[in-house]
Amino acid sequence: MNKPNDRIRRTHEKVKAGLARRRAAEVRFRLYGLASIAAGLCFLFIMFGSIISHAGAAFQQTFIALDVRFDEEVLAPDGRWDDDALLAADYGALLKQSLAALFPDETLDRQQKRALSALLSTGAGYELRQALAAEPELFGKTRRLWLPAGDDVDLYAKGQVDRSLEEGDRRLTDQQLAWLDKLLADGRLEKRFNRTFFTAGDSREPELAGIRGAMTGSMLTLLVTLLLSLPIGMATAVYLEEFAPRNRWTDIIEVNINNLAAVPSIVFGLLGLAVFINFFGLTRSSPLVGGVVLTLMTLPVIIIAGRSALKSVPPSIREAALGIGASQMQTVFHHVLPLAMPGMLTGAIIGMARALGESAPLLMVGMVAFIVDIPGSVSQPATVLPVQIYLWADSPERGFVERTSAAILVLLVFLIVMNGTAVYLRKRFERRW
Repeated sequence: MNKPNDRIRRTHEKVKAGLARRRAAEVRFRLYGLASIAAGLCFLFIMFGSIISHAGAAFQQTFIALDVRFDEEVLAPDGRWDDDALLAADYGALLKQSLAALFPDETLDRQQKRALSALLSTGAGYELRQALAAEPELFGKTRRLWLPAGDDVDLYAKGQVDRSLEEGDRRLTDQQLAWLDKLLADGRLEKRFNRTFFTAGDSREPELAGIRGAMTGSMLTLLVTLLLSLPIGMATAVYLEEFAPRNRWTDIIEVNINNLAAVPSIVFGLLGLAVFINFFGLTRSSPLVGGVVLTLMTLPVIIIAGRSALKSVPPSIREAALGIGASQMQTVFHHVLPLAMPGMLTGAIIGMARALGESAPLLMVGMVAFIVDIPGSVSQPATVLPVQIYLWADSPERGFVERTSAAILVLLVFLIVMNGTAVYLRKRFERRW
C-alpha cells in the first residue's frame, strides 16, 4: 500500500532537486550576464576616460606675447612695399629682434639664439604676415601679439615635461626653462583656447595642425555618398520588395546583397582602385572617388534596412488601397512608402555613420596623402577624419598624441549624433501595428 506513495515522494524529491538545479543555473546565467555587462562598461569607461584625458590638452594652446616692431628696414629694405613684398618679407628677423629684446642683459651666441627662437612655433612668422595683411597701418609701428609657442614649450606648459630630469634627457635646455620662467613671471606665457585645431588643415608641426581640412573632406565625401546611395538604395529596396517577380534571379540578387553587407570594407577600396581610378580615371585622393567607393559599401545596408521597413507595413494597407481602385504604383508611393520612410531613413543614417568612420577603403584610393589645403570641391585632393587620425597616431611627435585623442573625440561626437538622430527618427515616426 505504501509503494505508490514512496514512488510519488521520490518523484517529488527528484523534481524539487531538478528545479533547484535549474534555478541555480538561471541565477548563475544572470550573474554571468551582469558580469559581462559590467566588464564591457568598465572597458568602455576606461577607453573614454583615456581619450578624454588626452584630448582635453589639445583644446588649449600655449602662446607667447611679443612686442613686435614692424620695422620698415627689415620688411622693405629697398623702400618698396606691395603684395609681393608682403609675401617675401623676412618675418623671422622681426621675431628674433622681439625675442632678444625680452632679455637685453644676456649676450647670446649663435646656438643660444637658435634655442631662443625655438621657443616660438615655426608658424609664428605666418601669424605676423596675417596680422600685417589685415592691418597695413601696422607697417612701421609696434604691436603686442600673442604668437603660438613651439610644441616642446606647449608640452612643458601643460605639465608633460619633467624639468627634474637631466638636461640631456629632455627636449628643453636649462636655459630655455629659465627663459620660460621669466616669460611666465612677466605674464607673457599663457594657455588659450586652441582655435587652430578647428580652423587649420594638417601640418608637420603639432601646434599648427588642425582638423578643418579632414572635416571638410569628410563632409564632401559623405555628401557624394548620400547623393548616390540614398536614391539608388531606396529605389532598389522598393523594386525588390514591391515589384520584382519572385524567381531564381531575384533570389540570387537578394543573396548577393546580403553577402555584400558582410564583405570587408577594404575589398571595396580595392574595387574602387581598380575600376574608378585605373579604368574610369577619376581623380585620386578626391572626395568624389571616396564617395563612390563608400556608396558601394553603404548600398547593401540601405537596401536591407529599406526592405525591412517595407515589410513592416501591414498587408492590409496594400489591400485597402488596391480595393478602392489604386494602381500598384499608387499603392506603393502614396501609401506604403510614406509609412516605411522613417525606417528607411534610419537605415540610411546608420549606413552613413558607418561610412563616416571608415578608413580602410579610403586608404586604397589615395586619401592617405598629406593634405594641407582645405578642399573646395569634390574633385580636389582631400583626406577624411579617420585617415587623419591614422596619420597622427603614426607620427613620432609627442604633440600629436593629444591631437589624435581630440580628433577621435570629435569623430565619436559625430557618430553619436548621427546614431542618435536615427534612434530619434525611429521613435518619433515609427508606427506599431
